[in-house]
Amino acid sequence: MVAFLQAFGVSKMSNPLPDPDLAGQVLRFADRHGADHRSFPTGVAGLTLVRTRAPTALEAQAYHPLVCLVLQGRKESYLGRERVEFTAGNAVIISLDLPTRARVIEASPHRPYVALALRLDLDLVRSLGLEMEPVVEAAEQPARAIEPGPVDAALVDAMRRLFALVDAPQDRPVLEPMIVREIHYRLLTAPHGGMLRRLAQRDSHASRIHRVLARIRGDCTTAFSVAELATLAGMSPSSFHDHFRAVTNTTPLQYIKDMRLLEARQRLRSGGDPVSSVAFAVGYESPTQFSREYARKFGVTPRADRDAA
Repeated sequence: MVAFLQAFGVSKMSNPLPDPDLAGQVLRFADRHGADHRSFPTGVAGLTLVRTRAPTALEAQAYHPLVCLVLQGRKESYLGRERVEFTAGNAVIISLDLPTRARVIEASPHRPYVALALRLDLDLVRSLGLEMEPVVEAAEQPARAIEPGPVDAALVDAMRRLFALVDAPQDRPVLEPMIVREIHYRLLTAPHGGMLRRLAQRDSHASRIHRVLARIRGDCTTAFSVAELATLAGMSPSSFHDHFRAVTNTTPLQYIKDMRLLEARQRLRSGGDPVSSVAFAVGYESPTQFSREYARKFGVTPRADRDAA
């Protein structure tokens, strides 16, 4: 398989390469800024760090397209019933907007979970795809929306140079777009970048599903039918359902429900709005039904969740 990938310009990745030096730099930045138990912006566009000093509970959350470079510790995420592990030395590529459940499983005060995450630009992915030689994937090669893989020295070096810009704001306007472009290229040519390569093809099944996900994300109040979404994707309803599930590990209607509830939780926790207002804002016609489904998903009523936040 490695020989096949190299023949088409896809670089071989080495064994896992934890980077103690980069981890140390990230930890020192976190100490200076008090970043703990959450994603923390670094000042470089799209680049956040995560530091967690203890294992966390399994919690529903929404992922957006990004690459997560794990420097220390371990985390697990569930896409449907499929478990994906984030391990030190891995670059985890998340190619689409996805509802997941995730938790940190290895972290301590002396050795916290540490990661750098960079938002991915799918327009840049497509632009690079036009400049690259076409990659012919092996028929049996899977392409998953959340895909971990070992990093090589070139990707680590690019992430290190991008993180160095946190202390060099004067260099960001020139160097940041160059380094971000390089990182996207290296992910596109990575063995576990199959889903990104599919998204780089404008009429691939993955690109069509991505178009549907963007439509759902952009208007969570609309009561989409599967037939309407299939038309948007340019597929028959049965074909659309199969390809949607293959990419997201869930059904279209369950995806819509999950993303609505995750959006509602964000609004409740950040704004403190009345529960009924949030229910209507995310497309529910009945606050009672909203509260019932919210409690089923998160294990707490929306009112209690809002008040605790």
